[in-house]
Amino acid sequence: MDTIKEHWEKIYSTKTSQELSWTQDVPETSLGFIHSFNLPKDAAIIDVGGGESKFVDFLLDEGFTNITVLDISEEALKKSQLRLGKRATMVSWILSDVTEFKPLHKFSVWHDRATFHFLTTGEQIEKYVALAAQSVKENGYMAIGTFSENGPKKCSGLATKQYSENDLEKTLTYYFKKLRCITEDHITPFHTVQNFLFCSFRRAA
Repeated sequence: MDTIKEHWEKIYSTKTSQELSWTQDVPETSLGFIHSFNLPKDAAIIDVGGGESKFVDFLLDEGFTNITVLDISEEALKKSQLRLGKRATMVSWILSDVTEFKPLHKFSVWHDRATFHFLTTGEQIEKYVALAAQSVKENGYMAIGTFSENGPKKCSGLATKQYSENDLEKTLTYYFKKLRCITEDHITPFHTVQNFLFCSFRRAA
């Protein structure tokens, strides 16, 4: 059995971005939440499980100057760096399993689209939530996209966990106050549908 890291290295080594179900050409929902936070351009933003996502490209396009991308897959980060070219030097890149991440400073925004639902045990979820809380400044923000109650039960060969708005709020409630939630259908590059729950939260003081 591959380790989780080996699993993701294999995925990113053998598939193009158009063969990955979570690929988006324009991360409109994520950007919408970022805009709703009214951040200064030097706000510290971390994209958790950023992989090959173009979210970082759009943040750079908008003039954000303090961006970190974290992923468990070295191959995924290399592909993003190659795509960005010289602009890759404007981003901090962290190779880590999110549950083992040790933040060196706090962030204004914790953004996660499609990582959280791969954590399926209570222990993994508790570690993630505590780590996110530790990583986000007081009154900072979280924008999280995860599979809804109608989302897939498996993705990329791994089991996933589904959330209702109430479930997600209860999971995060000790540290984070819900601001708003939406559900949306993500159309994969191969024209299947994944239903996502996307919510924003504020870190409690």
